[in-house]
Amino acid sequence: MAENTCLSYESDLKFFSEYLSRKGVSGAGAISRDDIVGFLNAEREGGLSPATRRRRAAAIRMFLRFLKERRIISADPSELMDSPKKERILPKTLSEEEVFSMIDAVDGKDPVSLRDRAMLEFLYGCGLRVSELCGLKPEDIVAEGELLRVVGKGSKERLVPIGAAAGAAVASYVAAARPAFAKGRVGEPHLFLTRLGGMFTRQGVFKMIKERAAKVGIAAERISPHVLRHCFASHMLMHGADIRAIQELLGHADVGTTQIYTHVDSARFSEIHRKCHPRG
Repeated sequence: MAENTCLSYESDLKFFSEYLSRKGVSGAGAISRDDIVGFLNAEREGGLSPATRRRRAAAIRMFLRFLKERRIISADPSELMDSPKKERILPKTLSEEEVFSMIDAVDGKDPVSLRDRAMLEFLYGCGLRVSELCGLKPEDIVAEGELLRVVGKGSKERLVPIGAAAGAAVASYVAAARPAFAKGRVGEPHLFLTRLGGMFTRQGVFKMIKERAAKVGIAAERISPHVLRHCFASHMLMHGADIRAIQELLGHADVGTTQIYTHVDSARFSEIHRKCHPRG
């Protein structure tokens, strides 16, 4: 599994372990079904999202199954338990005008502006996950700058076209700004570099985006790297892109994951139906 997934499961089991300690449960063999249900209910009452509670339930199940298979415990108390109900949550998006205003406001020629503009163009123009952006290397720009090789979840590679705006922005950054960040370190492998000349972290990208959004009046709770990825997909769909093509560009294993975007613009689809259907 991806490193971030493993870290999430580790965190889930840590929270469960702390809950068991507070309840006085002395070991894995003493865990009961009521302990698991009580933990998940406490997480719900604490405001944890259904998606995170489902992941925590899955982590607990896998761990207890692991213990039973190795005969560390004689019975698995999580067997036959239902997962927390899955809710359909529509992704947050910005309008095209809002995205354009945020990106176009980064118009300076200094190294930081050139870098931030290129990062924003790649997030929105290529629909990247933040971890994918952080992991990019200069050699991932292929086909004479026309395509981007992206390593996604499960180390799966995909090719994404680089649009004109993103291509121009990254070319300016590589030529005029990246050497200043690299500080002469020829062997630095990553494309986008921090002031210290190293790889960006997810937190660093979040901070940059929120600062850039604030300058054009976009509230912090409305923007994140993943919101720009949602915007990429929903805006492509609005302009007539095929859902299967969007699936490939996003690197989704299942088209069902991509189909959430068909619900984002239902009002527009209703308007198209009224205008185009002979009995609309």
